[in-house]
Amino acid sequence: MQATAFDSSAPLGARRAIVRRYRDEIELVELAWGLRNRDPNERPFRFVRAEGRTFPSHRCLIPASEFHVTTDKKSYRFALDDGNWFYLAGIYRPATIDWPESYAVLTIDANPDVARYQERQGAVLLRRQTMDWLDMTIPEDQLLKSLPARSFDVQEIGGGRKTSGPVKPGQRMLGL
Repeated sequence: MQATAFDSSAPLGARRAIVRRYRDEIELVELAWGLRNRDPNERPFRFVRAEGRTFPSHRCLIPASEFHVTTDKKSYRFALDDGNWFYLAGIYRPATIDWPESYAVLTIDANPDVARYQERQGAVLLRRQTMDWLDMTIPEDQLLKSLPARSFDVQEIGGGRKTSGPVKPGQRMLGL
């Protein structure tokens, strides 16, 4: 499997490979991004706040080599400082008559590296935590936590330079 950049500005319905436990197997499947709201009058959503919630079923992992953040008309890439790829924690729902099988990314408070740009981020799980998430062996509040400061290499996209100094957060919320 090859992990690719995760772009949070991808459109609703964009397809991406996810990893999930399905019956007794671990499988890699391609699903649409975005869950239909249970209230038909509400818009679909791509992010779900993790705090204070449990996810007893339909857990998934979104492989990523990096994720992107756009603020103040600049875009930044965040990759693990050690160069390793990771997963974003997610949930998925089966298809319905009028909505495809799809997934959403769980969000948490941003770690110090990301907090310079936005207040929330996708919940990053390291590769060693994959089975803990899929098999529910460790409680959510112990797994879905911000990584420590200096966990990410931050670069401006296009400029290729590392950033320094304070940056005004551009996106207040990612999630419900």
